[in-house]
Amino acid sequence: MRVLVVEDHAGLARNVARALRESAGYAVDLALDGQEGLFLGESNPYDLILLDLMLPKVNGLSVLRALRQKAVRTPVLIVTSRDDKETTVSLLDAGADDYMTKPFDVGEMVARCRALIRRAHGIAAPVIEVCDLTIHPDELAATRAGRPLPLTAMEYKLLEYMAHRPRSVLSKSELLEHLYDHNWEKFSNVLEVYISSLRRKLNRDGDEPLIHTLKNRGYVLVQSANL
Repeated sequence: MRVLVVEDHAGLARNVARALRESAGYAVDLALDGQEGLFLGESNPYDLILLDLMLPKVNGLSVLRALRQKAVRTPVLIVTSRDDKETTVSLLDAGADDYMTKPFDVGEMVARCRALIRRAHGIAAPVIEVCDLTIHPDELAATRAGRPLPLTAMEYKLLEYMAHRPRSVLSKSELLEHLYDHNWEKFSNVLEVYISSLRRKLNRDGDEPLIHTLKNRGYVLVQSANL
């Protein structure tokens, strides 16, 4: 998953980014003002935007309204020092999905981010199940038929992203855009390496393959019978 954090306090922005990377395994981009945040939010396919209200150049409410006017459907979690009823109503009416008041607990923030991403994909439960595959986002772990999968950090990220979109054909470019931040240089064959390794670990005991390649289209996570 890829998250955009728009926060003008550099220290807080780095702490939030670190928590999202370490606790949730997300790729994170940072914007230190509303103008940059709006540009990045319009230009990249984020899974979540964490947006401060009091921003230089363009305030957070204006950024939110502009994104929604441009039909950007990315879930937005507002972070604000204001907790009055009028502010809450204006944020929700402008298209915010949730909000938190400063100061906030980092663990709660990460949990809210996970919940918003799940909700965006129609997943209500805290775990994600696809066939006999179970993803535990709070533990950054996965099992198949109860067997723990020894995944690397990037293998887990890839599997979790695919599990949020079962039966959907995911192109190579889409996967790369959601797994890495904008500072990473995308080498041509790195995705194929992770897919190959994931397949070996998922099918270690001769289980039915779950990851399939559709020529010239991409990859899909599904049982063969449902292809």
